[in-house]
Amino acid sequence: MSCIFCQIIDGSIPSKAIYQDEHCYAFADVKPQAPVHILVVPRQHIVSIAQAGKEHTSLLGHLQWAAAEIARTKGLTQGYRTVINTGEDGGQTVGHIHIHLLGGRPMAWPPG
Repeated sequence: MSCIFCQIIDGSIPSKAIYQDEHCYAFADVKPQAPVHILVVPRQHIVSIAQAGKEHTSLLGHLQWAAAEIARTKGLTQGYRTVINTGEDGGQTVGHIHIHLLGGRPMAWPPG
């Protein structure tokens, strides 16, 4: 059985693509933490950044580029945040690496 993000990518679970190409698929988070909260997910299933290998270097860079491109198209000219949660202690709730793109409001640190 594939993970929920694999099912979204293959169309088994409906979603509205915000961005997609041969390497990644991006869609709105169902529990947004900011006015703009988009998940950028690689089409290749990788559990987390902790399991990513050197062979994934280009893909990881592409995911960050895609997040920046989406931010440009969403008009996030005042700034935005990209986050990769890793493992249970890091707040990762889906076992498929993904970048959270958050924007549309000032971000505080620590997050809250």
